[in-house]
Amino acid sequence: MTKDYLVRGLAFNDEVRAFAVQTTNTIQEAQTRHYTWPTASAALGRSMTAGVMMGSMLKNEEKLTVTIDGGGPIGKIMVDANAKGKVRGYVQNPQTHFPLNDQGKLDVRRAVGTDGMLSVVKDIGLKDYFTGSTPIVSGELGEDFTYYFVTSEQVPSAVGLGVLVNPDNTIKAAGGFIIQLMPGASEKTISAIEEKINQMEPVSKLIDRGLSPEEIIETVLGKENTRIIDHMDVEFKCNCSREKFLNAIKGLGEAEIDAMIKEDHGAEAECHFCRTKYQYSEEELIELKNAL
Repeated sequence: MTKDYLVRGLAFNDEVRAFAVQTTNTIQEAQTRHYTWPTASAALGRSMTAGVMMGSMLKNEEKLTVTIDGGGPIGKIMVDANAKGKVRGYVQNPQTHFPLNDQGKLDVRRAVGTDGMLSVVKDIGLKDYFTGSTPIVSGELGEDFTYYFVTSEQVPSAVGLGVLVNPDNTIKAAGGFIIQLMPGASEKTISAIEEKINQMEPVSKLIDRGLSPEEIIETVLGKENTRIIDHMDVEFKCNCSREKFLNAIKGLGEAEIDAMIKEDHGAEAECHFCRTKYQYSEEELIELKNAL
C-alpha cells in the first residue's frame, strides 16, 4: 500500500502556489475508527483532506482546527491538523448515508446542509490565535473551502476535494488540491489559471485514475508551468492520551469525581477523534480526589 503524502509546488513564475495530497489511507483509518457510512465518509474525508493541506501552510508547532456545521443530518464535522502532515477528524453522526444525487455522486451537500458556518482556528503559538468563519455556500465542501480562502483570508483560491467509496464502505481513493494566487499575480496568469480550472476533470476522476499528487498539480496547472518544491508524509494521528483525559477528569472538581467513585466505581473516557477508550479505576479516582 503506497503511503499518503502531500506535495507543494510553485507555478507560472512563482505567481501561483499549489498543494496536492493523496489521503486514501488516512481517510480509510478515519472510516475504520468511526464506522462511517459512505456519505459521511465522503464528507469527513473531504474535510480532512482540506485540513491537512491547510496544516501544511503552517510552520513548526502551529496547528489548526476546522469546524463545519451546516445544519444537516450529519451534524458537526471537526478536523485538527498540524504543520507536519498529521491530521485527525470526526463527524457527529457517522452513520449518515443517502441515495446518490442527480450527478450519480455521494450526496454530501444533503448530509452537510447549507445553513451554517465553516470556521477555522489557527493556533500560531504564544497563545496567539487566528480565527476566521464564513457561511457554507454549497455544502459540497470544495466550494466552501474556496469561499473561505477568498473571503476570510483574502487569497484567491481553487479547492478540489474527492473521496471515492467502495461498495463495502472501504475507501477506494481520496485526495485533493489547493491552488492559490500569490500577491501581484499578473492578469495573464489569472486568466490562464481560470481557463485550466474550468477545463479540468473533477478531482475525483483524477484520483480514480490513480494520479499522484505531483501529477494532479501538473494536470491542473500544466507540467511546463510547474515545479514541485516539497514533499511531506501524511497520516491520521491523534494526540490524545491517558494523562490528558485524567487531567480533564481532575478539572471536573471534587464533587463530580466523588460521584464517579460512589456511583460508577471508576470512569471511562472516549476520545471523539480516534474512539480510543481509557479506563480509570476507583483507586485512581480516589488518589486523584485526594490530590486536589
